[in-house]
Amino acid sequence: MRNAGRTTALGIQHVLAMYAGAVIVPLIVGEAIGLNSVQLTYLVSIDILMCGVATILQIMNNRFFGIGLPVVLGCTFTAVGPMIAIGHEFGISAIYGAIIVSGLFVIGISRYFGMLVRFFPPVVTGTVVTIIGITLIPVAINNAGGGLGASDFGSMTNISLAFGTLLFIILLFKFSTGFVRAISILLGLLAGSIAALFLGIVDFAPVNEASVFHMVKPFYFGLPTFEWSAILTMILVAIVSLVESTGVYFALGDICERKLKKDDLAKGYRAEGIAVLLGGIFNAFPYTTFSQNVGLVQMSGVKSRRVILVTGIMLITLGFVPKIAALTTIIPTSVLGGAMIAMFGMVISQGIKMLSKTFTTSQENPMIIACSIGIGLGVTVAPDLFAHLPKSLQMFTSNGIVAGSLTAIALNIVFNIIPSAKTKQTNLTEQEV
Repeated sequence: MRNAGRTTALGIQHVLAMYAGAVIVPLIVGEAIGLNSVQLTYLVSIDILMCGVATILQIMNNRFFGIGLPVVLGCTFTAVGPMIAIGHEFGISAIYGAIIVSGLFVIGISRYFGMLVRFFPPVVTGTVVTIIGITLIPVAINNAGGGLGASDFGSMTNISLAFGTLLFIILLFKFSTGFVRAISILLGLLAGSIAALFLGIVDFAPVNEASVFHMVKPFYFGLPTFEWSAILTMILVAIVSLVESTGVYFALGDICERKLKKDDLAKGYRAEGIAVLLGGIFNAFPYTTFSQNVGLVQMSGVKSRRVILVTGIMLITLGFVPKIAALTTIIPTSVLGGAMIAMFGMVISQGIKMLSKTFTTSQENPMIIACSIGIGLGVTVAPDLFAHLPKSLQMFTSNGIVAGSLTAIALNIVFNIIPSAKTKQTNLTEQEV
């Protein structure tokens, strides 16, 4: 009984460590693509539930899938910008069509991805993450004003709530440590919502109207549709997530003193692909490993998969209770916008961090980064730049994330994979010596 209580407490700790990230992503995407309160409540609920399902899939260790390590999965933040862009251009059905195909793609390449990693070094993945962060900032600023098209856009109330929330998050980050700092975004959203409550602009109707229990169903938002540019975008997101997950797998393998083999990695990738596929079918999100929970395993020293199983079961249980999900949907748009500025800025800083070590490894890397971010941001600002190209090519050029990412991949191949004349000359000289 005592062990059961300890395991439960450790499971709750893992839920709290990842809950902010798990909840904030559906709130941001749902708000950005214009979901109503009922739809937003469902999106939050199904996301929490699918986080649990994805986690349980990954901690399993059978012949076909599961890395078998104490890893927690959640919706990947890398997908936020692409999902919003796809939703605005093609509608919500195209988001889930793209996620389904990207899940099948991950399952299909799981056995071979280890050989493809060389095409996605930090200079490529860091550039992709940086571009995604940059393209998200306009969404944050619009929400800080109260939401694009709002009648009170830019009012003093909205500005005060947005930047008051941001200031609270900054102060928490400055003067707190450990767990409090880790959930500073969540606490900032709570503080901003309380301030909005005193101003009388918080509507509790979604909580009152939400049912206590509901059953999830596939294709809640309708049957998926398939657009090539949307599919390509989500495949790129999936590849970036796989690269990040690889690092998490090796970190956990080191913590658990387990040497990972090629088959272990393939089963880990396959489990992630299944989770992404299920996310598309049940209208949730793409899923990836959460690094904050790896830090928790390191800090606590508890490496038991049983604890993570309890975490997964808790998440699934919470996902069946819409009342809990509805509590998160009453956060005012301006409060959410203030938190978004910090969160999306952190995405950019994470991309810069990934890129920081690449400047010294190759003289050509700064050129790869400069051209890729320049094209990615340029296409985002001027999406009609390539409007006169054939339709078959526009799927590569109409989206800033896709255009910038493909530029990074192509330039990395040109500069870092294909031997240069200088390299060939060096090799010839060494052979003569």
